[in-house]
Amino acid sequence: MSAPRPLTDWQLHCARRTLLGGGVIAYPTEAVWGLGCDPWDQEAVERILDLKDRPMEKGMILVASSVAQIDFLLEPLSAELKDRALSHWPGPVTCLLPDVREQIPEWVRGSHSSIAVRVSEHPVVRALCETAGMPLVSTSCNPAGRQPARHIWQVRGYFGDQLDWIVPGALGGNRKPSRIIDIATGRQLR
Repeated sequence: MSAPRPLTDWQLHCARRTLLGGGVIAYPTEAVWGLGCDPWDQEAVERILDLKDRPMEKGMILVASSVAQIDFLLEPLSAELKDRALSHWPGPVTCLLPDVREQIPEWVRGSHSSIAVRVSEHPVVRALCETAGMPLVSTSCNPAGRQPARHIWQVRGYFGDQLDWIVPGALGGNRKPSRIIDIATGRQLR
């Protein structure tokens, strides 16, 4: 599989405008297509939950372009827990960070006091987070019970014109969605 091409300035402008305007986007990630939005925009997050037929209680993943974008979540952690998380990034590992009730809204973390976070090395994901100036909600692009989209035609088949923008690009080289590791216990959840 060839390396994903970088987004053009125009594509980045469209992504930023869509995300900051409360829109929902589909975009390629390391292994599958994802749905994303501004995590602090409750209406946008609720749209994703409706599109996927996913209960809010399950919570969502945040994806970031750099550790600096999620430093506010790492700051309260012990040095040991912070080091555990940092040892996985950037890369296709999602870390469950504990006790984020104060930093992350309920509509993103669901019924949990923790949040799943990944610092991606995928160039499209990184560019999207950079241009938006924040981490983004990242969830697989599929309705509940269906296979995650691995092709743009699946994205269109699942959601048609219900999305505000489909970001062009190629998936990374991973065959499976990111592993999820609870950094407090070291247990792999996925």
